[in-house]
Amino acid sequence: MNASLESLFSLEGRRALVTGASRGLGRGMAEALASAGADVVCASSKPGGAAETAEAVRAMGRTAWEVDADLADRDAVLAMAERAERLAGGIDVLVNNGGTIRRHPAVDHPLADWDAVLRTNLDAVFLLSQRLGRGMIERGAGKIVNVASLLSFSGGITVPGYTASKHAVAGVTKALANEWARFGVQVNAIAPGYFATDNTERLRADETRFAEISARIPAARWGDPQDLAGAVIFLASRASDYVNGHVLVVDGGWMAR
Repeated sequence: MNASLESLFSLEGRRALVTGASRGLGRGMAEALASAGADVVCASSKPGGAAETAEAVRAMGRTAWEVDADLADRDAVLAMAERAERLAGGIDVLVNNGGTIRRHPAVDHPLADWDAVLRTNLDAVFLLSQRLGRGMIERGAGKIVNVASLLSFSGGITVPGYTASKHAVAGVTKALANEWARFGVQVNAIAPGYFATDNTERLRADETRFAEISARIPAARWGDPQDLAGAVIFLASRASDYVNGHVLVVDGGWMAR
């Protein structure tokens, strides 16, 4: 690899905040950013929740900090953003990964679950983007990577709140890109396919659904968190400086079938 290509994907000197970094996709992306040279603020929903991720980042020779907040609590989200900026001295890369899912048939879906999902998956994305995007705009550079979903494109079953939130995340990604691209801030999203994480545990435990889903994936396997490494490094680095408002599907070919 020549030096110019390395510099395109290098995150040396960049400071990233990754929400939902305690495990699964968030931990995988936090570690990926660190492997490319970034220092990482690892956020989780409870104190100490991202300790193992932070240690993994430090083991790569990078600096790591831990913050926490209930993403459904707007005041807590803003306080976390301020603490992250204070600890790191600024945030150059924001990865809005933290989220939740509640499964109930639509006819019986509790409004409390709807509210919890929308506040966590959508409101927190907008609040963090707005709060930290302001600094990026002032500096004339920044990267925001939102985590969308295959349910940003389809309806799903028994997850109306989650589907609504992920459709909205795709829309907010495009809306912010339209306004902020001219300031040197790229806002894009990753739409993971079916990955083996806590969020899909119930799906994988359902033999019929697991078989149906697996049969449609051309790659013939469910995703692993490391499968997002290349996508998040690309969208967080100079290599994506002319990529704006894009939703990058990483799904083993699910959408192509």
